[in-house]
Amino acid sequence: MRLLLVILLLWLPGFSVWATDIPSRIEINYVVSTDIGEGEITEVLEINHSEDELRYRIDSVARATGIYKLLEPNSIVRHSEGVITEHGLKPSRAYEKRGKKGPSLAEFDWKSHIITLNHRGHQLQERLPHGTLDRLSLSYNYMFATLPKHHVERYVTNGRDLQLSQYKITEELLTTPIGEMKTIVLTRVEEKNSKLKRKIWLALNNHMIPVRIMSIEENGREIEKMVTGINIVYKAERQSHPQ
Repeated sequence: MRLLLVILLLWLPGFSVWATDIPSRIEINYVVSTDIGEGEITEVLEINHSEDELRYRIDSVARATGIYKLLEPNSIVRHSEGVITEHGLKPSRAYEKRGKKGPSLAEFDWKSHIITLNHRGHQLQERLPHGTLDRLSLSYNYMFATLPKHHVERYVTNGRDLQLSQYKITEELLTTPIGEMKTIVLTRVEEKNSKLKRKIWLALNNHMIPVRIMSIEENGREIEKMVTGINIVYKAERQSHPQ
């Protein structure tokens, strides 16, 4: 939670130092288990100071391993970029690309309050609600935004549509391949009889980074990603903010 305090300090008048507490790069490795095979994911969050604002970029690459690689030889690439505000992440562009297929792309026009979704050659524009995130930025948003005690609501896009999601908030001591972690758990509230499911575990004492995610997708596939490695880089850079 110290990271959140430092981020907020950057918006105070006269604050002129790029604080060393803020990571410039976080790389997370996961092992992935599904109902048809296993894989691995590497995700990298980069934070940069540009034109008096903090910008972020998240890249995620998923690959099948073992026998599963024969069935799914192509990688899944996810990307999100935008700015960091006192309210959390504010995406400008996000996409998901599976193998040789065209990407599902979301473009956020915050000035006009319009989100443009492109999926398989079809384009859709909708009103852009305040605080909207893509699925990738949602997992990292609470590094920079305070979570309520009991539940949180956010509009989230996957590049195909835009949905309002509500998450219940609990705490759990999580056992991982790299040790036990105190975590905050976000459990999406689903409609009655829905087979969909999504839970996100955030490391309470490690910048609230996502260390486990479980989901049941629309196609019925069960997916679990569990952290196997974390590498955090801090880079001290002095920047001058206008008084």
